[in-house]
Formats: sequence, C-alpha cells, structure tokens
Amino acid sequence: MDNILITGAASGIGAATARLFHARGWKVGLLDINHVALASLAAELGGVWHAELDVTDPAAVQAVLADFTALHHGQLRLLFNCAGILQCGNFEQIDIAEHARIMQINVIGLLNMTHAAFPYLQATPNAQVINMGSASGLYGVPHLASYSASKFAVHGLTEALELEWRQHDIRVGDLMPPFVRTPMVSSQGFEAPVMRPPGRQIDRTRHRRGRLATGSGRGAASADQLAVQADVLGGANLAAVA
Repeated sequence: MDNILITGAASGIGAATARLFHARGWKVGLLDINHVALASLAAELGGVWHAELDVTDPAAVQAVLADFTALHHGQLRLLFNCAGILQCGNFEQIDIAEHARIMQINVIGLLNMTHAAFPYLQATPNAQVINMGSASGLYGVPHLASYSASKFAVHGLTEALELEWRQHDIRVGDLMPPFVRTPMVSSQGFEAPVMRPPGRQIDRTRHRRGRLATGSGRGAASADQLAVQADVLGGANLAAVA
C-alpha cells in the first residue's frame, strides 16, 4: 500500500494533505514540531503514525524516517516537505535571528529530510518528493524577502534533483501557489500588500520576459486546493505529468 510522510502536518496545507491522502487509502505519517496539534490530527485520522519533529535536527530527522519506514518494509513512496515558517515585515526591522530561522527551517530542514529520505525512496518503485514551494520563489516579494529567498532555494533544489534523481527512479516536484490563508499566514501582524485579495496573479512566462500579468483571481488559494494538487502529483505519478 502507498505511504506518505508529511512534515508540517499539524495545520494548514500539511493537515489538509494528510486528510486527503488518508481518505484515498494511503498510509499516512505525520511530522510537526507542534505535538499537541499533531496528536489531535492523528486521533482524528484514526490514530495514524505521528512524531514530534524539529526538521533542523539531522539526527532526529534520521530517527523518525527510520521509525516510519520500518513499518513499511524500508520503503517511502512519497515525501511531502511541507514544514515552513513565514515572517512578514520590512526587511531591516525583522531581527536577523528570525531571518536565519526562516532559512534554517524552510531550506536546511527540507535538505535534512530529503537527504535522509534518499535510501528509503530509492528502495521504493515510483518514489516521489513533493516540496512546498511558493509563487514567491519565482519573483522577489517585498516584505517577505527572506521567505522569498528560501522558496527560490527550494525551487532550485527541486529542479536539480528532478534531473539528478531520475537515474534512481525518484521524481521530484514542487507546489508553487500564491498565498494560502493558512494559520501561518493569517497570524501575521504585518500584512504585505501582495497578500491582499484580490491578488495580483503572476504569469511565469510573461514575468520572465519582464512583464507582470495581473489577473482577476481570488488571491489566496485554500489549503484544501493545495492538498488536491499534492494528491494529483502523488497519486498520478510525476512521470505522467512531466
């Protein structure tokens, strides 16, 4: 049976993805630093496997991967790197330690998970990694400078590994939505103009030619919509949509 391990699973897109894949019959593993919320979601889903995790701790990452995959013959069908944090505001007014924390969790944490997951992915037919990216990984977003930089890094890593790991039959993709009204976004004390609906929609092709495309979209997507996108990538296999 297919299995999925999700970081940042306690709320928002991670939780919506966990609910959707569980409903599809997948074996779901939940990881998050918020143990209380994580335990509540695990109970909601019938007592699925879960573990408290700080993704910036390499030893802890290796331990939870070994524990989860031991239940599945050493295999991991899908890793969803969804853990991440955000701090909106003027760059110079955000403490440098907070900028560093954003990079540590959003980039180093994702590196830790992906690197440690490799042997389990390699042992699994049609294995995949889905990284939680952002439209701000395509264009620099004012008032989210370090977050935007972290998502550029995520997108670059995703593109590189998608090419490099094909030799191992591991596909790597990312989700790059506009801003999603998750608890992380809604809790911000500073509202960046780009987050105000109706949002400015960026057409990637036109942006790369130096022009912004402004659409009439609704702005922020929903966590459930992003979970469906993860379901399409994970269930259909990235090879089918590459």
